[in-house]
Amino acid sequence: MKRLLQLIAILGVIVLAACGNNTSSTNGDGDGDSTSEGEKTYKIGATQIVEHPSLDAAYEGFQSALDDAGLDVEYDLQSAQNDQNNVKPISDGFVADNVDLIFANSTPSALGALQATSEIPIVFTSVTDAVDAGLVKSMDEPGENITGVVDLHPDAIKKTVEFIDANFPDAKVGMVYNAGEQNSVTQVEAVKEAAKGTSLSFVERTVANSAEVQQATTTLVGEADVFYIITDNTVVSALDSVVGVANEQDIPLIVGEPNSLAKGGFATFGIDYYTIGYRSGEMAAAILTGEKKPSDIPVEYPPEIQLFINKQGAEEQGVEWNPEWDETAQFVETE
Repeated sequence: MKRLLQLIAILGVIVLAACGNNTSSTNGDGDGDSTSEGEKTYKIGATQIVEHPSLDAAYEGFQSALDDAGLDVEYDLQSAQNDQNNVKPISDGFVADNVDLIFANSTPSALGALQATSEIPIVFTSVTDAVDAGLVKSMDEPGENITGVVDLHPDAIKKTVEFIDANFPDAKVGMVYNAGEQNSVTQVEAVKEAAKGTSLSFVERTVANSAEVQQATTTLVGEADVFYIITDNTVVSALDSVVGVANEQDIPLIVGEPNSLAKGGFATFGIDYYTIGYRSGEMAAAILTGEKKPSDIPVEYPPEIQLFINKQGAEEQGVEWNPEWDETAQFVETE
């Protein structure tokens, strides 16, 4: 009996030791890139030129898509604080950290990422014209390590110009933008092209940083009948100062996207930045899991646009209400 009990005790120790070894293997001890279930933890470097509602909404959508895909992700979000000198060093840091993917949220950020690496996958959004900016060869053939979703629907500027011409005929349209942002230059050129054959004319002011926006806008008073602020990162980051001038001087403020309406703009034909961010996140998930390569994913346009109006903005800017807008517009309230 004594020998039998000793044998049982020895077998018990062996079984416990075997169980302990199995638990250690399942947890993946020593692998910093794995979860407790053995799944990979992906590292994503996220970079944007500046903080403002549109870019922030795109980043939120991007994260939501990866969360919905069930991926475990560590994010390193860095803003260039609207300083071009900070753009490439941010991506250089991501390369040094050997991230699995870079999310570039704006044209300058995407250019900086592409300059920093030709190997790490890059997914961009909030880019106006990826081809003209030199990010991709074409919408259908993006490149070996880069793809994404642009933020300018092909009809957005055309419809916006038509809206201004129909509701403010013969207006002088004041535009403030940063000529150092390629996406802004592209949009201004598109605005002027769309305005051919209309009754509109344009007066422009350029700025180099957000501190110059209010003064530039003020100098348009007396010249401009309508303000049109495109999706320029520098100006949108200081949009409150433009709204202040528009409200004080009863000048209708047309903007480039719905998030700027929440800041006090009057109207836009725009897109939902959360949506394009989400689609970019779906692309990133397919790349991270090995389902696709960036070169397999064509660059995409936003799915749709529509008229958005802020009624409070219209009232504060002295806009005469058109009853048709009640049927055609989606309404946004000032935050």
